Amino acid sequence: YKPRLSYLSEWLKQLYGESEGKNHRGIFPASVTNTTDLHSLGQYIQDGQRILFETVIDFRSPSADIFIPNDPANLDGLNYLVGKDLHFINRKAMVATVLAHVEGGVPNILIEVERLNPKTIGKLLYFFMKACGLSGYLLGVNPFNQPGVEEYKLNMFALLGKPGTEERRDQLEDQLNRSEAL
Repeated sequence: YKPRLSYLSEWLKQLYGESEGKNHRGIFPASVTNTTDLHSLGQYIQDGQRILFETVIDFRSPSADIFIPNDPANLDGLNYLVGKDLHFINRKAMVATVLAHVEGGVPNILIEVERLNPKTIGKLLYFFMKACGLSGYLLGVNPFNQPGVEEYKLNMFALLGKPGTEERRDQLEDQLNRSEAL
């Protein structure tokens, strides 16, 4: 519900994907930016397969006060929002969405933070890094290596002709010549 945190979501995908995605285990990290994604991914979260859980970060205090102005013609029928601030509206959208998802059987984690500032972002980063490390160990994987990433990098280096990768390149080219997929 804070579009400016979309890069935090991208970082979480990288953190959990690289740390847990091993030995056919781990959660598949995905992110949505609500309210933007409520009609697309929100539909899947609400009514799709129950192969996910949702983590919502709620900032209690507004970053700025932006109030909805009056539209004399009320062309969009939204004048009932006049005088309300955007933070209030976004929080109501978040609460309504979480209530619907929980009622629909979506496991939900709600993290409440007082305000968006460098200190609270630092605390969130620490929380997620620690949680990710612990969950990796609970899954029985080493959360601090990335063998899957190394595999594609070695293939890429070989196919690009990096010195010392000739044998691997020959094996990959043989594999590609036998395959019709690529």
